[in-house]
This record gives sequence, C-alpha cells and structure tokens, in this order.
Amino acid sequence: MSGAAPTASTASAARGAVEVRPVVSRADRARFIDMQWRIYADDPNWVPPLRMAVRDLLNPSRHPFHQHAEVQCFLALRDGDVVGRICAVVNHRSNEFHDERVGTFGLFETIDDEDVARVLLDTAAGWLRERGMHVMRGPMNLSTNDELYSPGVLIEGFDSPPLVMMAHTPRYYQKLLEGNGLQKARDLISYWVDAPEPPPRLQRMYDRLTRMDGVRIRTIDMSRLDDEIDLILQIYNSAWERNWGFVPFTEAEIRHLAKELKPVVAPELCPLVFVNDEPVAFALALPDFNQVLHRLKDGRLLPFGIFKLLWHRRNINQTRVLTLGIKPGYRNRGFDAAMIAHIIIEAGKLGKQRGECSWILEDNVEMRNGIERAGGYEYKRYRVYEKQL
Repeated sequence: MSGAAPTASTASAARGAVEVRPVVSRADRARFIDMQWRIYADDPNWVPPLRMAVRDLLNPSRHPFHQHAEVQCFLALRDGDVVGRICAVVNHRSNEFHDERVGTFGLFETIDDEDVARVLLDTAAGWLRERGMHVMRGPMNLSTNDELYSPGVLIEGFDSPPLVMMAHTPRYYQKLLEGNGLQKARDLISYWVDAPEPPPRLQRMYDRLTRMDGVRIRTIDMSRLDDEIDLILQIYNSAWERNWGFVPFTEAEIRHLAKELKPVVAPELCPLVFVNDEPVAFALALPDFNQVLHRLKDGRLLPFGIFKLLWHRRNINQTRVLTLGIKPGYRNRGFDAAMIAHIIIEAGKLGKQRGECSWILEDNVEMRNGIERAGGYEYKRYRVYEKQL
C-alpha cells in the first residue's frame, strides 16, 4: 500500500470515540481482512473470500494493479475493537484514460453505525482530496479490471449467495452511504438464466453462425494460453472501450488475472469468434466456485481447505458469464447470441444448467435485451455511488 503516511482521525459517539487509522503493518492487515468475519458472521448467504486472495490484492510487490495506482487502507476502531474498514485508491491509468480526476474507495465494511461510516468515508475522501481528486466513487474493489468482488453495494437480491467474484453486502450499506451524502453513479445488474438448452431463437443464430463462410467459433486453447491472452486483450481493449468504468488492461494485469483464473477455467465455456481469421468476439464463463468457497468458513486453503475444494468442485452445478464483448464493426450480427448459446450448450454438457450473467450496466440496453431474450431475468442489483470532493 502506497502513498504518504496518513494520519488517524477520530469522531465522538455515544458508545465511545471512533478512531480511523491507516493500515501500516502485517498485524493491521490481518485485522483488516478479519473484519469481514465479524460483519457476516450471521449471514447465511455470505461467501468467505480466500484470505490469500485479499492479501495478494493488497500487496504492491505481488499485484500489478499497484504499478499504476496508489492505495491506502484504513481501519476504524472503537475501544480497541475493529468496527470498520475502507481502502482509498487513485488509479492513475483510469484517470489518464478518461481525462478526469476521480478517486475511488473499496473493500468497504462497517457495522451498522452512522458515525463509523461517516469517519471512514471522510477519511478516504480527505486522502483522495489531498492527491488532487475532484470526485470519490465506489465501492470499487479495487477496480473494474482487478476485482476481488464486483463494484457497488447490493440493493436488491439479498436472499441468495453471490456467484464467483460477485459482491454480497448488508442491507444497511445503502442507508449509510446515502446518509453520508453519496449519490447514485450507476446500477449494475445481475441476470439469472435457468436454461438446460438454448431458446430456439438463440439456437438458430448459433447454427447460422457455425455455417457462415469465413466465420468460426472455437474455445480457448489452454495449451497456448500466452497466445490466447494476446487475442483476448485485443478484443477486450477494443470491445469495452466506450463502457462506463472501463480501463484498458495492462499486459501485466491480464496475465496476472489469467494466472489466478487458470485453475478454475473450463475452456469449453470460453468461446472466441473469428471472422476471416481476425479475432472479433470473446466470452468468458466460470464454474461457480463460490459453491465450494461457501464451505471454507475460515477462508483458508491450508491445512485442509484444499481437500474440501477438490472434493466439492465436482458438485458445482452453476456458471457465471462474466465477460462478453464484440469489437466495433462486428456488432448486431448475432455473435453475442451465438456465444451465449454456445455457453448454455457446453455448460449443460458439464452439468451446469443454470447461472448468472453479470455484471451488466443498467444503461447497456443492447446487452440487457439480449440476455432477456435468452430467458434471463434480473435478480440482483448493485449500486456504485459518487460524491464531489
């Protein structure tokens, strides 16, 4: 975690003063990570993160996000007990790409207490303001490229666990954020699809695509992963360029992500579309490993968690489609429908006949319509907030 040495801040409260101080030591980092187990102890739908994944994300020497970002995490304490946490982030690559001065906050967790939330948010805002930021936006965990969890806080859909790499937050976060002057920036939608086979319309489009001259669809080749990453990076940085929140991947970031996802990728669920040998579209779906992580209550793989993971992975029966993009100039040709159909077909063969498409920007009407035509329906909604500094 980088940046000038921040100072602690305090606020008075009936139950004692709230102190917010920076995370500067390994012990602080451990308390920062442990905080979630306090917040979600009684929430049956929470899926514990892998502690090693959180440590990796926060480690500047291990995670490439820190090569172009400043990150400072803070703990809120009352009478010596941790009652909240937050990270403040300046993503220089994002600001350069969008020509803006936006800072973000993320990994936000707090007890249901307005004072704790206020001091955490004020501390993050002050840290960002000191670095010349004009807007604070979040939660981002920590960016749209380097997600531990999806952006935003849950505002609809609390009655089921999140799928892999999606967030789950308490109901009261919306109240605390809005009560502290943050306003909606965007809503993100999760769609549920329960389809043992593609709807007839999608099946026809898939069949038509596979018969078109010069067009072919294939799955990712894990034996040539470095080359495949190069193709995916071409598509991603072109297909998503105009999307809100988009930041081009660096090569280091996408290779780090590929390394992280390699153990859980099912290549059958990752179609690539080529037109005259040019890569033009890509989709990525993952088996829902949250169904396994839900059983690792302490978030530790060692000494015995790895055996639980290996044993229970065979029981995974759902999938999350987390990325689908098409280069400009090749849209409105049915490639999106064909890739969704491909994933439904292959997921069915793997015994995963249901799942989620997420996250989708609320104003991405084209994508939302396509998912709804495939039989998907909105079942969770997340909200990203912002505040002028």
